[in-house]
Amino acid sequence: MKKLLLSAAVLTAMVASSAVYAGTTLDAVKKNGAVKCGINTPFPGFANQDEKGNWSGLDIDVCRAVAAAVFGDATKVKFTSLTAKERFTALQSGEVDLLSRNSTGTLGRDTGMGLTFIGANYYDGQGFMVKNSLNVKSAKELDGASVCIQSGTTTELNLADYFRANNMKFEPITYEKLDEVTKAFDEGRCDVLTSDQSQLYSNRITLKDPASATVLPEVISKEPLGPFVRQGDDEWMKIVRWSYYAMVEAEDLGITSANIDEKAKGTDPNIKRFLGLEEGGDANLPLDKKWAYNIVKQVGNYAESFERSVGEGSPLKIKRGLNALWKDGGLQYSPPFR
Repeated sequence: MKKLLLSAAVLTAMVASSAVYAGTTLDAVKKNGAVKCGINTPFPGFANQDEKGNWSGLDIDVCRAVAAAVFGDATKVKFTSLTAKERFTALQSGEVDLLSRNSTGTLGRDTGMGLTFIGANYYDGQGFMVKNSLNVKSAKELDGASVCIQSGTTTELNLADYFRANNMKFEPITYEKLDEVTKAFDEGRCDVLTSDQSQLYSNRITLKDPASATVLPEVISKEPLGPFVRQGDDEWMKIVRWSYYAMVEAEDLGITSANIDEKAKGTDPNIKRFLGLEEGGDANLPLDKKWAYNIVKQVGNYAESFERSVGEGSPLKIKRGLNALWKDGGLQYSPPFR
């Protein structure tokens, strides 16, 4: 009984703590006039930066979607490039309001770091890239290899687990920054580069000779990549989560940035509700009724973001695969907007 009372007291304290922080992030974001978004250092497909300093990419679009929802203006974002080692500390400390930096959602991160995983905007898995000169066709042939790896990532543990499970040995060569890892592999300081497969395809196009390397077929882990927010502010968590869902739902409903105004003239109640033209689409979010409309009009639906960032319309040309909609055999799925 005593143990039960203690648990109830802890639960009450947790609820009270959440109430104290509820809404403070949105207030701060509005006061600052922009969403402070933590992103990767330039990472093709997910966080690209052009010669004028403009950012684009799959993770960048999540940040812009949140800005469109909050301000009605997708450009109201302040981007902060973070290394893998810096990213979670920056979010925990309040340096950024949102982390959208191809980060894997795990039990430990979602329960032990004061953070909340929003959902996977890209389903991935860890793989290996090797130089063609090694004549390696499978990861099972990598016994004794030297492996370049980025520190501060889930990749390190996955690598160790895989080699131990297959009774193989390896020599880890770690670097803090992604560009250092890629450069080391390109210069021959290691036999293998391991990371999420999406990152390997991005790394390959930056090599001096992209055709000199091959991504092996094995996928050794589950890597649901997506944004994180701080725990303790459910209002902000829901704004970020449903901003992402809006992009997925728009694709599901056949709404694009190009046809959205025409779709708004139709009679489909699901589309009417989604676009804020009928009651229910905004639920209890403290946002303008056209928040989802603003996201799709200014940023696009999930398919538009995927194709121009990492898909056929990009240099990476990654197929949708697991990131196709649920009705197309993939895992991307939004709860109903009602």
